[in-house]
Amino acid sequence: MKGLLRPVFFTVVAFLFATLVFAQEEVLDREFMLEDLRKLSHDAAEGRQIGTKGSEAARRYIANSFKTVGLKKLNKGYLHDFSFESRDGKAVQGQNIIGYIKGELETAIVITAHYDGLGVRDGEVYNGADDNASGVAAMLSMMDYIKGYKPRHTIVFAALDGEEVGLRGARALVEDDRVPMDKIILNVNMDMISNNNKNELHIAGTHHYPQLKPFLEKIDTGVIRFKFGHDTPELGNDDWTNSSDHAPFHQKGIPFLYFGVEDHENYHKATDTFENVNKPFFAKVANLILFAILELDKGLD
Repeated sequence: MKGLLRPVFFTVVAFLFATLVFAQEEVLDREFMLEDLRKLSHDAAEGRQIGTKGSEAARRYIANSFKTVGLKKLNKGYLHDFSFESRDGKAVQGQNIIGYIKGELETAIVITAHYDGLGVRDGEVYNGADDNASGVAAMLSMMDYIKGYKPRHTIVFAALDGEEVGLRGARALVEDDRVPMDKIILNVNMDMISNNNKNELHIAGTHHYPQLKPFLEKIDTGVIRFKFGHDTPELGNDDWTNSSDHAPFHQKGIPFLYFGVEDHENYHKATDTFENVNKPFFAKVANLILFAILELDKGLD
């Protein structure tokens, strides 16, 4: 090969290899993720409504996963207590689960997914497989991979409680004096990432923080169609800026990316079960979100 062509050749090969990895490789264990998703959305978890025994069972499962991976603890343990008053005047206790992987830098990226659900209604379990056992299952699989990756930024994993009753866990987290909010440079929130038959993943946040979009474009190979938007005021109810746990971060001026699917026929219904999630889609999406996090960790200062 002629000397002048060799650098171009290897540049093209490197690009094609990187594209191939993003397009085809699943670095997360699919069966592991699906088993976590199945267990978190099992009838035994009783829909994971905040303050219930089902929520407690899910919390123990998640905290044990944090311990198994060896995440560092924010304080004495992984549990982050908070309380609030319900609409009928009753005190409600909630618990987030928080752990982290120490990075080289002082700054942090916070990955969130709420584990609470709607519970049992009229004798039916609202399993909340897509909403949001899917986000939590993806998070649990990412932890072990990212630990081996040795990130630049500290990566905080927060399984949040009370999203379904007003983003309570996320609000408690950003208001906690023990959490150095000035060190957080990004929130990545996953909420409903497993149920879409159009091969579409929606990403909100780039309207408010356009500097984040190029990182996502690097991994956009068409395996899953990225749909940007749902984050401008003129959309009304279709503006997702304040619709999930990323909202309290945004209100603190912290950039966010929200990954999720649009509402579907099983949304907030008893039919949101493990059997009804799109398992191949879920696996691809979880890996792509991981690749996005790695790109952001590498490129953000």
